[in-house]
Amino acid sequence: MFKIRLLILVLFISFSCKNKKSSVEKSVEKINIKTLNYEQLKPLLHKDDGKTYVINFWATWCLPCVKELPAFEKLNDEYKDKNVEVVLVSLDFSRQLETNLIPFIKNKNIQSKVLHFEDKNEQFWIQDIAENWSGSIPATIIYNSKKRKFYEQSFHYKTLKNELQTFLN
Repeated sequence: MFKIRLLILVLFISFSCKNKKSSVEKSVEKINIKTLNYEQLKPLLHKDDGKTYVINFWATWCLPCVKELPAFEKLNDEYKDKNVEVVLVSLDFSRQLETNLIPFIKNKNIQSKVLHFEDKNEQFWIQDIAENWSGSIPATIIYNSKKRKFYEQSFHYKTLKNELQTFLN
């Protein structure tokens, strides 16, 4: 009798464990983050499709980056139907993608498009993105087919919206 109970208990535990997924696995299922190298990211930085792009380089470990994210989220919400696309390019370390970035996006309910960027050749891509970029984050590019501007600074919503307006007029 004891052996039967033990067998039932073992079977119950094994089946219940197989069906349960960790919170990270659940997050990965719900939030799909593409990791791009510079060759893959570069076309996004030079589109000529009639839209205005707001590309923000940030990381979860960067306090000024995290502090300004609500401004980008508000901008995304306000302008998503006005031919403006906000893209958040995370520079988080790959080893922290599932432990930091995905839970952060989920917990903060980030609605903007998020990409994960990883390319070891920083000396090339930093200068290629903007000649005057020191490599510090947060950094933002706003561009469309008529105008392009790089910002190595933090934004508050009002300042960010004012900058965007100069591209839309």
